[in-house]
Amino acid sequence: MNRNQITLAIALFAGLLSAAVAGPREDLLARYATGARAADAGFSTFSAIRGESLHRDRHGLGKPDTPSCTACHAEDPRQAGRTRSGKAIDPVAVSVSHARYTDAAKVEKWFKRNCTEVLGRECTPREKGDWITYMMGL
Repeated sequence: MNRNQITLAIALFAGLLSAAVAGPREDLLARYATGARAADAGFSTFSAIRGESLHRDRHGLGKPDTPSCTACHAEDPRQAGRTRSGKAIDPVAVSVSHARYTDAAKVEKWFKRNCTEVLGRECTPREKGDWITYMMGL
């Protein structure tokens, strides 16, 4: 095998490996990345740090009783949360809730509802990608 054939074989293997590990979360993140690039040509990657800030920071434009994600979801995303009415919410961290962020329709439903309540608007694709990146890292 010559050098070009080896390089091609490695590239093909890497492509197969990446396709094998891709899943619904990665597909969702790819879709959000496309939206983030469309909104901001300087977008390069999602940030778990920005995702954590989105989770923890208090926002002033949503509902007064939900100023932050932590109003319902626990400070530690690996812990269960509670709705304002007291109903339990499963942890949002992927390490604890393995099926989280695998159903795109469900993810969009909850982002729309929760972002509107906390931020007073829908989340941007970058914010969604940052959030999921943070939750996947826990």
